[in-house]
Amino acid sequence: MFSALCRRLLPLALGACFTASSFAASVPAGAIANQQARYIATYFPGRMTGSPAEMLSADYVRQQFALMGYESDIRTFNSRYIYTSKDKRQNWHKVTGSTVIAAHEGKASQQIIVMAHLDTYAPHSDADTENNLGGLTLQGIDDNAMGVGVMLELAERLKNIPTEYSIRFIATSGEEEGKLGADNLLKRMSAEEKKNTLLVINLDNLVVGDKLYFNSGKSTPASVRKLTRDRALKIAHRHGIQAAINPGLNANYPKGTACCNDAEVFDNAGIPVLSVEATNWSLGKKDGFQQRAKTRSFPDGTSWHNVRLDNLQYIDKALPGRIEHRGRDVVNIMLPLMKELAKAGK
Repeated sequence: MFSALCRRLLPLALGACFTASSFAASVPAGAIANQQARYIATYFPGRMTGSPAEMLSADYVRQQFALMGYESDIRTFNSRYIYTSKDKRQNWHKVTGSTVIAAHEGKASQQIIVMAHLDTYAPHSDADTENNLGGLTLQGIDDNAMGVGVMLELAERLKNIPTEYSIRFIATSGEEEGKLGADNLLKRMSAEEKKNTLLVINLDNLVVGDKLYFNSGKSTPASVRKLTRDRALKIAHRHGIQAAINPGLNANYPKGTACCNDAEVFDNAGIPVLSVEATNWSLGKKDGFQQRAKTRSFPDGTSWHNVRLDNLQYIDKALPGRIEHRGRDVVNIMLPLMKELAKAGK
């Protein structure tokens, strides 16, 4: 299957078939993330939890990790979410999600988790379907193919670098149905594994938002925030990248804290987290849910779940160069940060 995929990608300058370690070192930061994200969005639209597209995309990501030399597997889980019909009747919709896990083993027992959800939005109601939210044609380049692409590039660039701490790269499922995959992942972790998890980094919605934000969990200790969130901001500013933290204009979300993604599951369990996203915490209800100022291209100030807006053709036209730009910026920040946090050797 993979060789066939490679042949289909051959016309691309960089492609999605990264097999030589020297290749990653020779290409610009973000190039791998860009091509992986574009490939996932193009060939696996409608990655709804439990759908054939999600299972195929999970297998693709697993193969990418395997080609890098990682031990990688797919863990399935059974769950459900509520679907609301036009007449307000609610029914449970059962799903089987696929979570991909790859391991970069370190010398010590402690670990850092890097996550990005692979699934796209599944309609939760008849109203969602009528409004073109989610479904079989949603490419989800912003939400969240680019997050997965960045994770794959970090894995590629770190694969031959020895680290003191282990790194787990995880493509989660079921995020759009209520963080189902992250919740299942946490439940499967032993008490010892939870204790040894130093940090969970979540990559989500990296493209459309006005600027990058680095936010910690509410339960993340100040000492960890300094080494993670604050350090990320310093690296960003050193590269001339506009980045910020949640300004704390909403009392429900204190300054510098994250909201409403897979990282929240681990934050609630008392595990330190770092949420990486692109949005605008100073607009709308000041909760990060309005990604950018309202314009003709983005009349609601968002692209979330919208089949017409969250696709490659539309974003390339409305925000030319943004996909490449954000991939480069996030990698330029996260790669040196990851090396510091995992205590990478030469």
